[in-house]
Amino acid sequence: MGPGPLMRLGSIGVWTNTLDAQPALKAQEAAQELERLGYAAIWFPESIRREALSNAGLLLAATSRIVVATGISNIYARDAMTMAAGQKTLAEAYPGRFLLGLGVSHQPNVEQVRGHIYGKPVATMRTYLEAMSKAPYESVEPPEKPQTVLAALGPNMLKLAAELTSGAHPYFVPVEHTRQAREALGPKAILAPEQAVVLETDADRARAIARGHTQHYLRLPNYVNNLRRLGYTEEDVTGGGSDRLVDDIVAWGDLDLVTSRIRAHLEAGADHVCVQVIAEDQRALPREEWRALAEQLLT
Repeated sequence: MGPGPLMRLGSIGVWTNTLDAQPALKAQEAAQELERLGYAAIWFPESIRREALSNAGLLLAATSRIVVATGISNIYARDAMTMAAGQKTLAEAYPGRFLLGLGVSHQPNVEQVRGHIYGKPVATMRTYLEAMSKAPYESVEPPEKPQTVLAALGPNMLKLAAELTSGAHPYFVPVEHTRQAREALGPKAILAPEQAVVLETDADRARAIARGHTQHYLRLPNYVNNLRRLGYTEEDVTGGGSDRLVDDIVAWGDLDLVTSRIRAHLEAGADHVCVQVIAEDQRALPREEWRALAEQLLT
C-alpha cells in the first residue's frame, strides 16, 4: 500500500455524524452547502450508521470539489479485498476526492454489536493493510494511487500509519496529542485530528453540552488509555470527564476562542483539522455554526 503522493487536502474540514440522521437527499444538499462554504473535506463515521463506502458515494455524487473522507471505516465491517475494491472504485470515479480513513473500532462494538473477535489493534491493522495491498482487482484502476489514513492514537499505531499509509486521523484528542503525533509521524505524513467545538459562551451550559459528547467516548478503553498516556488522571476520565478534560477535548466559547483552538492544532503540526460541531440536538444539522465557522476560518 505505502504512503504514495499525498492528497491535496486543505486545512479545514467538517467532521459530522448528523448527515446520517437525514434522508439521503437532505444529506446530499447539506454536503453541497459545505462545499459552497469552502470547507476542504467532509468526514463522517461508520459505527451503526450508513455503510461507509456507499455513504461516501452518495456525498461524492452530489458534490464536485470537496474531499469526502471516512472517519473511520471499520476494518471489521468488510474484508480487506472488499475494502480495497471499494476504495479503488471511488478513487477512480472521483479522482483525488475520496480519502479512506481506517480504524480498528472498539472491542465492545466489534464483539457485542458485530459478533467478531477483536484482535490486537496494531497487529490486526498491519495484517489488514498488507492484505489490502495484495488484493486482486480487475476493474479500471484509479488515475492516482488511493490514499489511506489510520485512526491512530498511540505511538505504535502512529508508527504504522507513517510506515504503511498516508498518515493519521486522531479523534477525541487535545492539542498536545497533535504535537506528539507530528513528532511520531515525521514531517511528511498527513495529520488530520478532529476537534469538537461548542459555540456557547456560558461555561455551565457549554460544559453540559460538551459532556453529552465526552461521556460516550469515555466509556471506550482506546480513548481512555490514550488520555492516560497524555497525563490525565482517573478523576479526569471518570463519568463525563473533569472540567480540565472537557475543556481540553471540546473547544467552547465565542468564535474567536473556538477558532483559536482549531488554529492551535495547525500550529502544533496538523495539516488539516476536522471540526465537529457539538449541539444539544445531536441529530440536527448545525448549519448556522458551519456558516459562522466558515466565515471566521475560510475567508
